[in-house]
Amino acid sequence: MTAIPTFDPPVDVVREAAARFGTPLYLYDATTLSALAVEVAGFGGPFGFTPRFAIKANPTRAILRLFADAGLSFDASTTHEARRAILAGIAPERIQLTSQMLGEGFEDLVREGVGFTACSLAQLERYGQAFPGTSATLRINPGEGSGHNNRTNVAGPDASFGVWHAHVPDALKLAARHDVRLRGAHHHVGSGGDPARWAEIASVTLDIVRTMPDVTTVNLGGGFKVGRMPGEPSSDLSAAAAAADRLLREFATETGRQLHLEIEPGTYLTATGGAVIGSVQDVVTTGAAGRVFVKLDVGMAEILRPSIYGAQHPIDFLARDPAGELGGARSLLVVGPCCESGDLLTPTKGDPEGLAPRELPLPSLGDLAVVGGAGAYCASMPAKHYNSIPAAPELLVRADGTLELVRRRQSLDDLLRDEL
Repeated sequence: MTAIPTFDPPVDVVREAAARFGTPLYLYDATTLSALAVEVAGFGGPFGFTPRFAIKANPTRAILRLFADAGLSFDASTTHEARRAILAGIAPERIQLTSQMLGEGFEDLVREGVGFTACSLAQLERYGQAFPGTSATLRINPGEGSGHNNRTNVAGPDASFGVWHAHVPDALKLAARHDVRLRGAHHHVGSGGDPARWAEIASVTLDIVRTMPDVTTVNLGGGFKVGRMPGEPSSDLSAAAAAADRLLREFATETGRQLHLEIEPGTYLTATGGAVIGSVQDVVTTGAAGRVFVKLDVGMAEILRPSIYGAQHPIDFLARDPAGELGGARSLLVVGPCCESGDLLTPTKGDPEGLAPRELPLPSLGDLAVVGGAGAYCASMPAKHYNSIPAAPELLVRADGTLELVRRRQSLDDLLRDEL
């Protein structure tokens, strides 16, 4: 297995970004993101393949356009995401709407060419009433999931996503009543990372597809784990691809049906392509027998994953002054600026309430911090506007090394604009 392409922001780029745009800020690398897109596009399928980017991981327009230029299609989790992609210049035919809620305007999106995945019997009924005589995809809950914790497990009896496998016959009857052909079958089972487990559940879904005679495309979701910390394992994408190839060939031999394959990674395509840059606001202690806390201007308003998942992100400090130096290594807890004890960047792994100090060089006020592995589910999923903190800007490092501002920093006026 080859290493996942990873963005390690050069010191001079970090200093330039902080000097020009202030902190906190998000920093993405176009070269790394393009390499990740090439890797996912190479996943392949024996009878046709469509890689989709899960927009929810990072919906910034510049990222969407970069992936569109790389030939990827897109998965939208809401009507808002689908419309956002269209406004970024992406053709509706390259977008699939797979949403927990059919928001306002879903019919318009379908008329424009966006593909539709029914995630419940009620959604299928509504779609059938609006678009009889057409085709759709059905999201299936195969009864098993593979999330690395309950908050990232999106299949099985404790998950609300998709049509429960035992209810697929009801979906087929409902679709027939509206003359809707279920041409696609979809599952997404969580962020597990074990290719063997991923293949086991894919096999279960394909068994269900045997009962769905009109299906020509199967979407096996994403959920490919990315190790952000040194030594943390990542999914073996080549092993998952080999398993999918074997399963689809076996299915074709046994049924005579050659299924087009889709996958929809989000984390895998973006996590290692970005970082959050912040600066040290304070260093405080709770006494000789207590803790040493390094307070950043980066916290749950920019990166919520540690606070809700106990997620781990690499953290490095950098003297703001090129001639400056960091202090000796100390056992440090790194926290954000929000008025919450949960605004913690160094939680225990998998336990957002646990404290896990790290041995890091002691920074001084004004020094810079680089929080890595922050390209996915960071800018798109913060505790935005908590404590009335405006959203941080986003920058893209182009292939020639130049910095491009792709989302400006919000102001307090931006936050207050819609208040009456």
